[in-house]
Amino acid sequence: MAQLDFGGTIETVVTSKEFSLEKAREVLKNETIAVLGYGVQGPGQACNLRDNGFNVIVGQRQGKTYDKAVADGWKPGETLFSLEEAAQKGTIVCMLLSDAAQMQLWPTIKPYLTAGKALYFSHGFAINWSDRTGVVPPTDIDVIMVAPKGSGTSLRTMFLEGRGLNSSYAVYQDATGKALDKVLAFGIGIGSGYMFETTFQREATSDLTGERGSLMGAIQGLLLAQYEVLRENGHSPSEAFNETVEELTQSLMPLFGAKGMDWMYANCSTTAQRGALDWMGPFHDAIKPVVQKLYQSVVTGTEAQISIDANSKPDYRVGLEKELQALRESEMWRAGATVRQLRPENN
Repeated sequence: MAQLDFGGTIETVVTSKEFSLEKAREVLKNETIAVLGYGVQGPGQACNLRDNGFNVIVGQRQGKTYDKAVADGWKPGETLFSLEEAAQKGTIVCMLLSDAAQMQLWPTIKPYLTAGKALYFSHGFAINWSDRTGVVPPTDIDVIMVAPKGSGTSLRTMFLEGRGLNSSYAVYQDATGKALDKVLAFGIGIGSGYMFETTFQREATSDLTGERGSLMGAIQGLLLAQYEVLRENGHSPSEAFNETVEELTQSLMPLFGAKGMDWMYANCSTTAQRGALDWMGPFHDAIKPVVQKLYQSVVTGTEAQISIDANSKPDYRVGLEKELQALRESEMWRAGATVRQLRPENN
């Protein structure tokens, strides 16, 4: 493990230099990794583990997702099974189903979690809010987590490019005395860039805050507010979208993603530099109270309960599609569809 300075705070991180792929294979050589769910995280993690030489099987219900697993090379009856059969065969059972499906299927999966097995998650939701989800593991199994900091699609794409997606890891329950080695081996096996230690509670709260905040919820709110102000003051849809979204995603984000915000500022015009430095304070002061309110809603379990209640509705998917359709058909994102068609790579 390496000690690194993160802005004045020393953290311990793990990379393949400290925990090699060869060591990971040795730790898990006698394990059968059963990936339950082939939706968001399942494909990337299962395929990366398989390509790295681990013994992996997939559990998935019949349907389009099952067919996708077959198309990815998982063989029915050999490496592709029902959820129940995969859970029975696996010594490390990976709960990569949606949070709602984990709650629904927990009574079905739990009997297969016999003494000495490991239960693996990539999100702390079910365990952290177990009083609401009902997911309470047996005391004689290991409970571990590796949480990639991105989508399963990104995990797979970056793996194929020879890169790694950063992940957090946690041990919730160590019944065998080997849980730490297992979780680190797993993190290396799925292709993590570097891994940093967390807890199920910290992962769950930071993840829900991030999704609702700067990663998804807040960014849409900010973009729409600026787009609307420009449109209300006579700017065309094309101009408003380019100045709000296209320049951000295609030009500026790659710059500060690669070398930091200061470097991006330094490589913009002096007019842009001055304005950005002057206005970042007022934006921070306006937004921070909202983020604090959001964090309290997450910590108290309010956000978890909202998700549980919404996902439990039989018409949830119908309602979700209506909300996504409204986004898709909004003027800003209709303008975006046109702008994307005009990019050089699409012509």
